[in-house]
Amino acid sequence: MVILSIGLRLKEARKARGMSQELLAEKIGASRGVVTNIEHDKVLDPQPLVVNAICDVLKINRQWLLRGDGPMDESGEAGRSAKVLSEIYTSVKELSGEEQQFILDMIQTYIRHRRG
Repeated sequence: MVILSIGLRLKEARKARGMSQELLAEKIGASRGVVTNIEHDKVLDPQPLVVNAICDVLKINRQWLLRGDGPMDESGEAGRSAKVLSEIYTSVKELSGEEQQFILDMIQTYIRHRRG
Protein backbone atom coordinates (compact mmCIF):
# COMPACT_ATOMS: atom_id res chain seq x y z
CA MET A 1 0.00 0.00 0.00
CA VAL A 2 1.35 3.42 -0.99
CA ILE A 3 1.12 6.10 1.68
CA LEU A 4 0.64 9.56 0.26
CA SER A 5 2.31 12.63 1.74
CA ILE A 6 0.24 15.43 3.24
CA GLY A 7 0.96 17.42 0.08
CA LEU A 8 -0.40 14.73 -2.22
CA ARG A 9 -3.44 14.21 0.01
CA LEU A 10 -4.18 17.94 -0.04
CA LYS A 11 -3.82 18.06 -3.81
CA GLU A 12 -6.10 15.03 -4.20
CA ALA A 13 -8.78 16.56 -1.95
CA ARG A 14 -8.56 19.98 -3.59
CA LYS A 15 -8.91 18.51 -7.07
CA ALA A 16 -11.74 16.22 -5.93
CA ARG A 17 -13.59 19.37 -4.88
CA GLY A 18 -12.81 21.06 -8.20
CA MET A 19 -10.91 23.87 -6.52
CA SER A 20 -7.79 25.69 -7.71
CA GLN A 21 -4.91 26.51 -5.38
CA GLU A 22 -5.85 30.18 -5.72
CA LEU A 23 -9.47 29.61 -4.72
CA LEU A 24 -8.56 27.39 -1.77
CA ALA A 25 -6.03 29.95 -0.56
CA GLU A 26 -8.61 32.73 -0.84
CA LYS A 27 -11.20 30.70 1.08
CA ILE A 28 -8.79 29.93 3.94
CA GLY A 29 -7.49 33.49 4.07
CA ALA A 30 -3.94 32.65 3.03
CA SER A 31 -1.68 33.21 0.06
CA ARG A 32 -1.49 30.73 -2.81
CA GLY A 33 2.10 30.08 -1.71
CA VAL A 34 0.84 28.51 1.53
CA VAL A 35 -1.21 25.95 -0.41
CA THR A 36 1.58 25.40 -2.97
CA ASN A 37 4.20 24.85 -0.26
CA ILE A 38 2.03 22.28 1.50
CA GLU A 39 1.21 20.47 -1.75
CA HIS A 40 4.90 20.34 -2.71
CA ASP A 41 5.80 19.05 0.77
CA LYS A 42 7.89 22.12 1.56
CA VAL A 43 5.82 22.40 4.76
CA LEU A 44 5.47 19.00 6.40
CA ASP A 45 3.76 20.22 9.57
CA PRO A 46 1.36 23.04 8.63
CA GLN A 47 -0.06 25.28 11.34
CA PRO A 48 -3.14 23.79 13.02
CA LEU A 49 -5.25 26.83 12.10
CA VAL A 50 -4.36 26.39 8.44
CA VAL A 51 -5.13 22.66 8.60
CA ASN A 52 -8.50 23.33 10.27
CA ALA A 53 -9.40 25.96 7.68
CA ILE A 54 -8.42 23.64 4.80
CA CYS A 55 -10.45 20.78 6.26
CA ASP A 56 -13.46 23.05 6.77
CA VAL A 57 -13.37 24.46 3.25
CA LEU A 58 -12.77 21.10 1.56
CA LYS A 59 -15.03 19.20 3.99
CA ILE A 60 -12.34 16.61 4.64
CA ASN A 61 -11.27 14.60 7.66
CA ARG A 62 -8.37 16.27 9.54
CA GLN A 63 -6.75 12.93 10.46
CA TRP A 64 -6.88 11.82 6.83
CA LEU A 65 -5.17 15.03 5.69
CA LEU A 66 -2.47 14.90 8.36
CA ARG A 67 -1.76 11.16 8.53
CA GLY A 68 -3.84 9.38 5.92
CA ASP A 69 -6.02 7.84 8.66
CA GLY A 70 -9.67 7.12 7.96
CA PRO A 71 -11.80 8.30 5.06
CA MET A 72 -11.10 11.54 3.20
CA ASP A 73 -14.60 12.88 3.71
CA GLU A 74 -15.38 14.58 7.00
CA SER A 75 -17.86 12.88 9.25
CA GLY A 76 -19.03 12.75 12.82
CA GLU A 77 -18.30 14.90 15.86
CA ALA A 78 -14.65 15.56 14.99
CA GLY A 79 -15.68 17.06 11.68
CA ARG A 80 -18.25 19.29 13.33
CA SER A 81 -15.72 20.42 15.95
CA ALA A 82 -13.16 21.25 13.29
CA LYS A 83 -15.78 23.26 11.42
CA VAL A 84 -16.75 25.24 14.54
CA LEU A 85 -13.11 25.91 15.42
CA SER A 86 -12.43 27.07 11.88
CA GLU A 87 -15.42 29.43 12.01
CA ILE A 88 -14.26 30.82 15.36
CA TYR A 89 -10.79 31.39 13.92
CA THR A 90 -12.17 33.10 10.82
CA SER A 91 -14.32 35.39 12.96
CA VAL A 92 -11.73 36.21 15.60
CA LYS A 93 -8.70 36.76 13.33
CA GLU A 94 -10.11 40.16 12.33
CA LEU A 95 -10.18 41.39 15.94
CA SER A 96 -7.39 43.14 17.79
CA GLY A 97 -5.17 41.14 20.13
CA GLU A 98 -7.00 42.62 23.10
CA GLU A 99 -10.38 41.63 21.66
CA GLN A 100 -9.10 38.12 20.90
CA GLN A 101 -7.93 37.77 24.51
CA PHE A 102 -11.36 38.93 25.71
CA ILE A 103 -13.07 36.21 23.64
CA LEU A 104 -10.65 33.58 24.97
CA ASP A 105 -11.28 34.73 28.55
CA MET A 106 -15.05 34.47 27.98
CA ILE A 107 -14.71 30.90 26.69
CA GLN A 108 -12.52 29.88 29.61
CA THR A 109 -14.93 31.49 32.10
CA TYR A 110 -17.85 29.65 30.49
CA ILE A 111 -16.01 26.34 30.79
CA ARG A 112 -15.16 26.93 34.47
CA HIS A 113 -18.80 27.80 35.30
CA ARG A 114 -20.11 24.86 33.32
CA ARG A 115 -17.95 22.46 35.30
CA GLY A 116 -19.45 23.87 38.48
